[in-house]
Amino acid sequence: MVAPVESVGTDGRPAGRPGPVPWVAMYHSVGDCSDDPYRVTVTPERLEQQLAWLRRRGLRGVCLRELFAARARGEGRHLVGLTFDDGYADFLEHALPALRRWNCGATLFVLPGRFGGVNSWDPLGPRKPLLTADGVRRAAAAGVEIGSHGLTHVDLTRADDVTLKAEVSDSRAQLAELIGAPVDGFCYPYGTVDERAVAAVRETGYAYACAIDPGHLTGPHALPRLHIGQNDTAWRLHLKHKLHRLRRRPVEGL
Repeated sequence: MVAPVESVGTDGRPAGRPGPVPWVAMYHSVGDCSDDPYRVTVTPERLEQQLAWLRRRGLRGVCLRELFAARARGEGRHLVGLTFDDGYADFLEHALPALRRWNCGATLFVLPGRFGGVNSWDPLGPRKPLLTADGVRRAAAAGVEIGSHGLTHVDLTRADDVTLKAEVSDSRAQLAELIGAPVDGFCYPYGTVDERAVAAVRETGYAYACAIDPGHLTGPHALPRLHIGQNDTAWRLHLKHKLHRLRRRPVEGL
């Protein structure tokens, strides 16, 4: 008796099986990190070194829209998602020029309820300015994918129904109007996520959403990411890259 032949997708793995979790790097601010209690800042020099490391490894950083489109075509093995949370004003000054020099793309998750403000959700400081609405438009015009980080950076797992809807749905509508383009991605503030938050994001129509370590919720609307910081030199990046696929569960639908 001949065993049935299992159908195979264009990427070489059996059709219908979940693919390996994509490698998505999580950045925040790019600037002076001398006062950085939350380890959310890398210097411009360190970012340049990290992007150079990617290219030496035959990898290229891209926005998540490009990463997922490539995976849908059965490609993308050499692509890494680059994300920047919170929408710090230093993105335009320091991150964007470095991305251009290394021919990389990125997804920028911003907070339309805090345009032109500061990161007041970080009680220990320091206070860092956030992009204005015009700054977000400039980033989008430069080819950066714009995603929502909610309206005001609240923990969605503790939000009531009205707040949850505003943070997830209203933020998407405001950003789409601002940049004149669809907003496909969401990023959970603090990386915290539960089934209720995932359902709200999915039902709003986002194509994907980023968390940090969502465990059993891992999927297109709860993607794990790797925190990248100032201490991540070449050897640390190498270890993180190797360990990522070993420690993360496969992703259905990607």
